[in-house]
Amino acid sequence: MSFSAVTLYAQDKVIRLYEGAAPGSESWTWDEAENNNNAWQTTAVYNVSKPTLTVFEPAQRSATGTAVVICPGGAFHALSINSEGFDVARWLANKGVTCFVLKYRLAHSVTTDPVKEMTEKWGKKEFNEENKAVIPLCIADGKAAIAYVRAHAKEYNINPGKIGIAGFSAGGTVATAAAFDYTPENRPDFVAPVYPFFPTEMIGTIPQDAPPMFIVAATDDGLKLAPHSTNLYEKWVAANHSAEIHMYSTGNHGFGMRVQHLPSDTWIDRFGDWLKVNGYLKLQNPPEWMKNFTDAQLDEMRKKDEERQRNDWANLTRYKEENDKVAQMASSKPRIVFMGNSITEGWKNADSSFFAPGKNYLDRGISGQTTPQMILRFRQDVIELKPAVVVILAGINDIAQNTGPITTEQTFGNIVTMAELARANNIKVIISSVLPAYDFPWRPGLSPADKVVKLNGMLKDYSAKHNIVYLDYFTPMKDERNGLKADLTYDGVHPTLAGYKVMEPLAEKAITEAMKRK
Repeated sequence: MSFSAVTLYAQDKVIRLYEGAAPGSESWTWDEAENNNNAWQTTAVYNVSKPTLTVFEPAQRSATGTAVVICPGGAFHALSINSEGFDVARWLANKGVTCFVLKYRLAHSVTTDPVKEMTEKWGKKEFNEENKAVIPLCIADGKAAIAYVRAHAKEYNINPGKIGIAGFSAGGTVATAAAFDYTPENRPDFVAPVYPFFPTEMIGTIPQDAPPMFIVAATDDGLKLAPHSTNLYEKWVAANHSAEIHMYSTGNHGFGMRVQHLPSDTWIDRFGDWLKVNGYLKLQNPPEWMKNFTDAQLDEMRKKDEERQRNDWANLTRYKEENDKVAQMASSKPRIVFMGNSITEGWKNADSSFFAPGKNYLDRGISGQTTPQMILRFRQDVIELKPAVVVILAGINDIAQNTGPITTEQTFGNIVTMAELARANNIKVIISSVLPAYDFPWRPGLSPADKVVKLNGMLKDYSAKHNIVYLDYFTPMKDERNGLKADLTYDGVHPTLAGYKVMEPLAEKAITEAMKRK
């Protein structure tokens, strides 16, 4: 078997599962199509004759090395591609999981409304015969998908021992069948059937090394498939294999990622919990600081951060104790406050010597912050410290939309507001350029490079017109794409020690110049 990439949809790569005709359906000549006006009230893909995988990759910074093949349902005649496919993939990708949405082969539809056509045939001999013929092909596609992902694990930065398969309804048949009669190449490391069609007669001999299973369904399943899930769970547990089941009292069949305002809406969160408990959501390359904490400690830190975001959006408490100490200390040297975000906050950790006490440099950076948050804390973290100079480095997180959409003009206005507040309090101002950035690892696809250039141009012009020192980090640190030079960063946004060593002499020169200004 060989595989080939065939096209691109935005950032999602589409892979053809077989080169040439799919084995067992060589005579199929119909073309895949979509229907958006049907009884499902969602996009239905039909007439799949050439199986494909649509790839959803997580941000590099959040990658876990885990992969999931996702199989949408549709009674083997269509695919509910969004709520049982793409929406699931997006949710999991945000958790660091690389997802492959499988369009497996389907029974042939002769009309343009596969849902109506299927409904009219439901339960009839013709319908059952069509499914009987196509189900083995669907299952073969599921196993081929797992084999593809494992064979290309290195290409997608995937751990070949962390590849699972999830499926809904008919897709649940495909996913569950992957847990039987597998080879080392196509064995799933975990299986997640969601309201699957998998009657007792399909349950063969459960392998001794059968993968763990996560099962979801609703008791009021309109297709009466709830017993398929409970039976599968019981068989798995009886064979001494790991399994978890969530049987919701309500939810019906086909809930997928639809919002019904029912407890079943949260099944995906429970799946996330299960993945985490089983070690599938551990960061593949965690930052150094994370390695010093247990998972439980990190969870507690996240909870506290979420609580702080609700109760102290600007993080006014972050430097309160340090500010109180500074306010009580007399100083023979002028204070210099560095106001900023994670680039400023990380500076002191990367090179503590730059912030040695004798210099009287105060680091007031807070990771993730945007300019609206900085304005709120500007009085306590800058003005009340009575510095001679403030070095403002802000704006990159606005462009990343960390606290929501904001225009370049609004960001510029917020930085100007901070400068004006400082000058009104007899504090000399240095406005720093935003550092180069070609993309954001935590929010890819926003194309920040041109926005950084535009904002820097506005900041430079304003500084020149108002006798303010403009500190240009951008020019010496940019590469040919207007991104941050690779040898100065670990993630394309944040400097390494080498990056800070470029910034330090520029900052000190700017401070000297600012002190001379009147």
